[in-house]
Amino acid sequence: MAKAAFLPPGRGKKIEIRLVQEHDEIIKEFPRPVKAIQARFRQGAQCLVALKEGQFVGFLWLLIGNYEEDEVRARFIPLPEGQAAWDFDVYVAPDFRLGLTFLRLWDQANRILCDNGILWSCSRISAFNTGSLGAHARLGTLSLGSAIFFCAGQSQITLASVSPYFHLSRYSGSSPEFRLNTRELQITRSAHTTNPSWSDHAAP
Repeated sequence: MAKAAFLPPGRGKKIEIRLVQEHDEIIKEFPRPVKAIQARFRQGAQCLVALKEGQFVGFLWLLIGNYEEDEVRARFIPLPEGQAAWDFDVYVAPDFRLGLTFLRLWDQANRILCDNGILWSCSRISAFNTGSLGAHARLGTLSLGSAIFFCAGQSQITLASVSPYFHLSRYSGSSPEFRLNTRELQITRSAHTTNPSWSDHAAP
């Protein structure tokens, strides 16, 4: 994780970052399905919310443990256990994407992860989301692999660059399991964060 904050002291302080619980009123403003939000909390995920003058402007989700994806069928296991976590669905409201919200969210996320002894944070980034790819690249993101998900009704075909490489699922309880071992990353740490990422293409 980051050894230094992305923002200098005093910068972005008008943007409040706080952890919220499942029944917090602010969740009603999230641009996500209620069932997906409930499933995230059931997995033990934590949600950081960004507010500016009381207005909801963004969120970031963290999970110290295994993650069941809610957009496609896939299970991600960041390794080593206790040293790697999962971050997902970083959202910033359109009117605030040129500001400091993204970096404020990540500064607080890094504090939480570092306090829990986490060295690496992994995430899944859609190959079609150029904005997210660019933002994460500026944080020093490294790629651990990629996958293509073909979905048709209840069926899903997964082609990946890492094990299990190919997976066919015909029902909701069947999904590929990806064990992402950050020990395999041979890099020299810098003063900036190095978040391993997973890119994918999801085809309907």
